[in-house]
Amino acid sequence: MLTIPRLALALALGALLVAPAVSQDNPDRPPWAQNKKKSDAKSQPSSQTTSQTASQGDSHPAGDPSIHPPVDPGDAPGATTPDTKAASDDQNPSAQRNRIRVDVNLVTVLASVLDDKNRPAPDLPVEAFQVLEEGVPQKIEFFESETKQPLDIALMIDTSMSTHKDFAFEQEAAAHFIRQVLRAGDELAVYGFDETVTQYARFSSNVGVLQDAVRRIPSGSGTSIYDAVLLASHALAGLNSERRRVIILVTDAGETTSRTDFEHARREAVRAGTLLYTIVIRPVKNESGRNTAGEHALETITDNTGGALFFPDSVQDLGVIFDRIDRELRTQYRFAYYPNPRGPANTYRKIEVKVLNGNYHVRHRTTYLTGPE
Repeated sequence: MLTIPRLALALALGALLVAPAVSQDNPDRPPWAQNKKKSDAKSQPSSQTTSQTASQGDSHPAGDPSIHPPVDPGDAPGATTPDTKAASDDQNPSAQRNRIRVDVNLVTVLASVLDDKNRPAPDLPVEAFQVLEEGVPQKIEFFESETKQPLDIALMIDTSMSTHKDFAFEQEAAAHFIRQVLRAGDELAVYGFDETVTQYARFSSNVGVLQDAVRRIPSGSGTSIYDAVLLASHALAGLNSERRRVIILVTDAGETTSRTDFEHARREAVRAGTLLYTIVIRPVKNESGRNTAGEHALETITDNTGGALFFPDSVQDLGVIFDRIDRELRTQYRFAYYPNPRGPANTYRKIEVKVLNGNYHVRHRTTYLTGPE
């Protein structure tokens, strides 16, 4: 029979023998399971941290602007720079790794440089250029002498011209242009517009489908130029911001039936960062015999976006004009800069690109719209 001192000693020895079994891992457990409870308790984040990490990690859809390089506010309507997270996040290495900042202040400019014979002038170095905003020289952060950015093109055909005897020729010229302009990675959509704007082919690289769509555009009446520019701008703005956005408008410029107005169409074209190339087929050469309001409006929008305006003498010149547009799109310079000073939110800012030496003409968008605060 154990005495009380011996009983106390036995209990103490038993505690020493049992304690290691509680604190040590089971040697039969696999290595990844060792100390699992202990590590889980240390690494388990709070619900707030978990939600922040999930929103900042690699689970974003492909179209989420937060996983793309910096974008121009004109290229991403409504985009804002994400605010800095809480101070606790700033001290969290995991949050720092998962956070990807988006700086929408970066302004991108596409420029077409033509020599004294109106031919594209390639291979000029960055030192040959000066970029100004509101007259203030800017530091060029990015330069590409011949941009390889793929194209998204909205081809808009005025169907009121279908009453003209040469409309079939115009359709064939546009069909030829589609085959000529599309390269690997480019996409194009076909629209017709009269009193309304109708999409005949979605954005695609299928040349045959796109050509068939152009050829089956039916006749119409009325001309909704502003509606066409507005819809094309919205369609392009909904696509990948890291691509060039181009509207090619073939019209008689006789604006008659738009529901939107000039300023709204211009604002959305500038906001979307589109290049507008306008080909005006004039059924009447004398200005006194036609409505020129649409022509003047298109000239302003085209100048603001950095595109070009063409007045062919006849429809037979369409092929030459489409060739010029194609060459220009393949020889464009691309610049990017951070505005200094930054303009107020939601205001137009004037841009100017100069070639410092030589007899060159530079065409580029002359304005952009700043983003919200």
